[in-house]
Amino acid sequence: MFSLRGRTALVAGASRGIGLAIARALAAAGARALLAARSLELLERHAAELRAEGLQAQAVRLDVTDPASVEAVASGPDEVDILVNVAGTNIRKSFLDYTPEEYDFLLRTNLHGLVELTRRVGGRMIARARGGKVINIGSLMSLRGLPYLSIYAITKSALAGLTRVLAAEWARYDIQVNCIAPGMILTDLNREVWQRPGMREWLQGSQANPRLGTPEDVAAVAVFLASPASDYITGQVIAVDGGYTTTAVWPYHP
Repeated sequence: MFSLRGRTALVAGASRGIGLAIARALAAAGARALLAARSLELLERHAAELRAEGLQAQAVRLDVTDPASVEAVASGPDEVDILVNVAGTNIRKSFLDYTPEEYDFLLRTNLHGLVELTRRVGGRMIARARGGKVINIGSLMSLRGLPYLSIYAITKSALAGLTRVLAAEWARYDIQVNCIAPGMILTDLNREVWQRPGMREWLQGSQANPRLGTPEDVAAVAVFLASPASDYITGQVIAVDGGYTTTAVWPYHP
């Protein structure tokens, strides 16, 4: 039920953090993992490590901000069964302080390129009539609002909306489209934030599970959504957040 043998998975944004953890987990579940990102040399090392473990992995150069790069990957020789859209970045500042250049950069990196990649890869899935899986990596900002993340929130909220609409459009082709909303996951993109005084104490009072999440916590859900076990699940935004979006804790003890 959870095996991915015989499936090819393209992970857009697989050079580090959540994307790399997902690529590793999909390969461990039996998929042929295509690790895609801009840093081809780094991807080659990761793919070689997976192959040394007896897994199937290949590095693919992909710059989601470059339409030609997106087209080259989407129209390549690989028939993709599972598309995982992870690529993204962030700039944290007050909404009033973002420059037009920063706004454009975040939308091109986090949204526009992934939309085009999904359109092209999804079109090939439909044409070959064998079904497929699309997994978007959103954020808590797909569900909630926190300060100093406005443009990032625009992109991640858009991915959640796209997830629901494509799930409705593509269900007839046996393509399931879902979104994972990671919570407080420690990665290179936010490591500095969690080193600031008071942040971990705040977390302990904000969600049921007081620890920071790991990329592997997200990867486990991605394997489930990529597998036959989730064939009747589509259009969902699934929070992997230690309970942040649904719980709170307080000092009361009966």
